[in-house]
Amino acid sequence: MSAADAVTDSLAGLRDRFAAVREGRPADYIPQLALADPDAFGLALVSMDGHRYSAGEAEVPFTLQSVSKPFVYALALSALGLDEVSRWVGAEPSGEAFNAISLEPGTGRPANAMVNAGAIVTTALVPDTPDEPAFDRILHCLGRFAGRGLDVDEEVFASESATGDRNRALAYLIRSTGTLPVDPVRAVDRYFRQCAIRVTAVDLATMAATLAHGGVNPVTRERVVSAEVAAGVLAVMATCGMYDGSGDWLLRVGLPAKSGVSGGLIAVGPARFGVATYSPPLDATGGSVRGHAALEAMSRRYGLHLMLNPALPGSTVTLVTTADDLPSAPSGERGLRGRVGVVAAQGAIDFTAAERVLYALDESGPDGGPVVLDLHDVTAIDSVARGMLHNGLARFTADGRRAAVVDPKDLLGPVDAVRERTGRDLPRHATREDAVAGCARALAGED
Repeated sequence: MSAADAVTDSLAGLRDRFAAVREGRPADYIPQLALADPDAFGLALVSMDGHRYSAGEAEVPFTLQSVSKPFVYALALSALGLDEVSRWVGAEPSGEAFNAISLEPGTGRPANAMVNAGAIVTTALVPDTPDEPAFDRILHCLGRFAGRGLDVDEEVFASESATGDRNRALAYLIRSTGTLPVDPVRAVDRYFRQCAIRVTAVDLATMAATLAHGGVNPVTRERVVSAEVAAGVLAVMATCGMYDGSGDWLLRVGLPAKSGVSGGLIAVGPARFGVATYSPPLDATGGSVRGHAALEAMSRRYGLHLMLNPALPGSTVTLVTTADDLPSAPSGERGLRGRVGVVAAQGAIDFTAAERVLYALDESGPDGGPVVLDLHDVTAIDSVARGMLHNGLARFTADGRRAAVVDPKDLLGPVDAVRERTGRDLPRHATREDAVAGCARALAGED
């Protein structure tokens, strides 16, 4: 048990809330997808610090399908640049279904890279050389987004290939306008194989978090694409990622997102997190019913809408150390408080900042000992973060550890789980150093 498990608790709560939803059904136009367990429901979240949280069937493998589109679009942008890619595929919402004939009058360009027509073109744009075939580039790039090597579900690939005549028809129609740069048969075969790449919800959350982190995988710390490419992909996801439901999604959920007919769904909080769900039953637009409901509820509960609560800049946790390593610790007291950890935070605390504080609490304190949480430089704690911190501190102390809080502005409010001397109990003239030292002495049993 750890304080940061409060994030896992939130995911588990969403799963419990929506697991009983029975609307929708798995995709059956690709026979292999119809075999998916309709009760499977997993959620995963990856923070900008690379911390991974999950609930339910988050490790169950399934195929990417259309969730592959943003990442292959990122690969094409990285290889060719925005201007060249835009010659072949547009960036306008189609307002139509994922498999519609959405071609620009006069040019024949597909409307955007998130619908099938545009994705077939985007996939065809990936450079194909003897040294590095196009699909190898795609598989390697998507693996870097996920932070591990990925593979293809050959049975799903064969099933898609056997039933994919509409996509072949789209490819030939696009080729007739002059906007498909390779042979239609090769283009569609490559597209089917891309859709059949196998992932888990945790993989998808990591991939989404890489876009959120400006193209840097927060788990591996590898730069996968440039910040400019990541921003461009998120822009198209925000306006086109949910097909003809994109406007309603952006209004209600407020996060760039992409759905897939295997039941995968990702959403991105730029500079905050990547989140993914897996649940095979689909709605009329081809999106996961439970995933859609869970992410909408999550956005409302935690105030994640981009237009409502922009990401806060700067570092949240400014110090993780032990009390006797503080510069202000009197030499005579050093060693007496060495077994007490100190976590200092600053600025305004929201969902993302609270997650960082909770993780720092778990990592602090020598040998799992007591910890002082210093909120002296914190300017505000919103209601969501306050609840997370209360829950996390309760879990922290339930695990047998002791904590004290320096909270001179009383931003956190009463915390029943923290029963040691707190910064609020000290005289008004006490300095920050006095407050931390007093808490550390109390926790170490010196007072």
